[in-house]
Amino acid sequence: MHKDHSHKDHSHGEGARRIQVAQDVLGLNDRLAQANRREFADLGLFVLNVMSSPGSGKTTILTETLKKLHHEINMGVVVGDICTTNDADRLSLNNHIPVVQICTDNFGGDCHLAAHVVKDAASGLDLASLDVLIVENIGNLVCPAEFDVGEDKRVVVLSVTEGEDKPAKYPLMFRVCDVAILNKIDLLPYLDYDKDLAIKYIKDVHSDMPIFETSAKTGEGMEKWYEWILDQVKAKKAAK
Repeated sequence: MHKDHSHKDHSHGEGARRIQVAQDVLGLNDRLAQANRREFADLGLFVLNVMSSPGSGKTTILTETLKKLHHEINMGVVVGDICTTNDADRLSLNNHIPVVQICTDNFGGDCHLAAHVVKDAASGLDLASLDVLIVENIGNLVCPAEFDVGEDKRVVVLSVTEGEDKPAKYPLMFRVCDVAILNKIDLLPYLDYDKDLAIKYIKDVHSDMPIFETSAKTGEGMEKWYEWILDQVKAKKAAK
């Protein structure tokens, strides 16, 4: 009896097309990211991509960073969210920092920022006058890790209100980032959270990753983070 394998073959074809489309999208993004990187390098502009899951405290970290450093270096911010301008409003308030908001709900609700989106948003800033461009990516531990936007460094924020095993569950994010911030450590006395285990999971994925233990609320540990940013800015200027 003849067996009809047409359904099986069709599904394989669809799968192959999906893979090809994904590869094409990432390939195009990588080329655009390299163009961004060349433009930023020509300006001597240090670009920082900050990523995390929602609620980690990255906006508070950045608010305090802008407040602390804006007298020493010139900074601009591109903020990504699906909806609202809440984070951009917080970051620009009283800091006199130029901030551009991207709401991806306007073009499909993407869960990440891509290179061309960052380029378009950054064109609204006077990049030549800046020392640092911070990209606050959309809260997500999966998709943003896959999309290069032309940054110099990637930072992932993990809070102690999340599970210790997040680095094991989402290894790509921690593998591609250059620095990790373990935030909200002021809450440790009130939580059943094993900080050493969380650090172990990070090191299992990225053994030499620097980890800053911080509380953006109390300021604990933030000075080392500020010093790291200033060091990166100096290095980028020196390399120009």
